[in-house]
Amino acid sequence: MIRKKIVAKKVVKKVTKRQNKPKEVRKIFVLDTSVILYDNNSIKNFKEHDVAIPITVLEELDNFKKGNDTINFEAREFIRYLDKLSGEFILTEWIPINGPTRGSFKVIMNEKTKIDAQIVFGERKADHRILNAALAMKEQYPNRTVIMVTKDVNLRLKAKSLGIVAEDYETGKIKNIDTLHTGRTIIEKVKPSVIDEIYARGFASYDLAMKKKPLANHFYILKNSQNSVLTYYNSETESLEKVNKSSAYGIKPRNAEQAFAMHAVLNPQIKLVTIQGVAGTGKTLLALAAALEQKMNYRQIYLARPIIPLSNRDIGFLPGDIKSKINPYMEPLWDNLKLIQNQWKETDKEFQKITDMVNQEKLVVTPLAYIRGRSLSNIMFIIDEAQNLTPLEVKTIITRAGEGTKIVFTGDIFQIDTPYLDSQSNGLSYLIDRVHDNPLYAHITLEKGERSELANLANHLL
Repeated sequence: MIRKKIVAKKVVKKVTKRQNKPKEVRKIFVLDTSVILYDNNSIKNFKEHDVAIPITVLEELDNFKKGNDTINFEAREFIRYLDKLSGEFILTEWIPINGPTRGSFKVIMNEKTKIDAQIVFGERKADHRILNAALAMKEQYPNRTVIMVTKDVNLRLKAKSLGIVAEDYETGKIKNIDTLHTGRTIIEKVKPSVIDEIYARGFASYDLAMKKKPLANHFYILKNSQNSVLTYYNSETESLEKVNKSSAYGIKPRNAEQAFAMHAVLNPQIKLVTIQGVAGTGKTLLALAAALEQKMNYRQIYLARPIIPLSNRDIGFLPGDIKSKINPYMEPLWDNLKLIQNQWKETDKEFQKITDMVNQEKLVVTPLAYIRGRSLSNIMFIIDEAQNLTPLEVKTIITRAGEGTKIVFTGDIFQIDTPYLDSQSNGLSYLIDRVHDNPLYAHITLEKGERSELANLANHLL
């Protein structure tokens, strides 16, 4: 009996120790301007932890608030949200962020610290003032973990060199890019009778070739030692349907992946397509050829791409009028159009038809920013270089699609031209990761370069 009481006391002591365990001290996240321009809702995504915003960030946002680009929208929305949150509070005090499990925020006015980043790096600039704000928070709250959050890789490195913990903004970022959906699967050792049935009837029940139910519009190469067939899974009929290597406006697929890409763009049931692949795999060419093949089904064909100026300088620095400024960025799109057109002689009706479409604006090659505000009903809309878009920009484009519109995004997620995006955080990767297995969507990753042997040499060895 006495022994039981002693044991009971020990258990009570252990439980008491657990109950009295101090709660983890909330962290302080210092946000850089790049995070807010990437996601105006970023302030809400740090759980119970607190968020500090350097006054320099607000100054930089003020420079971005005017304009029609997505970053201008992000700046305006964040400023409005901060104004709404602050109410009658003073911004230099901790103000609760809306939501039961969220922390508080404040604006950092103090930039005077023992270590001055502007002296360390020998230059007075906004980034160094933001670093000083983070250092000031470390000095003011020595018992709390202060973390700088920025999409700017170089700023993260500078922060770490000053002893500041620095991280990328992770919300919306793909965790493992190596496992990103490719859109196609090879199945070996398929019974010859299954492949024969698909060739004879054009389809077969999916459970004859696989045990697990496939993703909607997923592509399959069914193989055995004797034969093979290209198929895709139609979720409506729950069958594997044959994919033919059909040509479109004179362009014929050269490999299985290109055949899948062509099929996805030509399939009227699929309203959203992504085609990912390195340079020379034929992404834009296939999409444009398939769009021209369906020109009678759409009011207009838009072929657009985001303008990413050299060294991220505004196109206003370039000489000439606005048309002269943007033409260099649109040349790759015109090259694809000319390649299709030059299959015929100038006297052929197919050649003249493309010229007429351009002149009558049935086919429009334009910077992506120039389609803002236009109606996207009954449009075939191809967005090239989509890896240079943020997830919000991709969402904005898709949500503006009207009845009868089809959207095709093409790009290479490993060839990012903007400083605050990477293979895991760009809009194309985000879209591929989030939308797969939807009956309205299809994706294919092109792996084999078809431009030339020389281009393939560069892609593989350089």
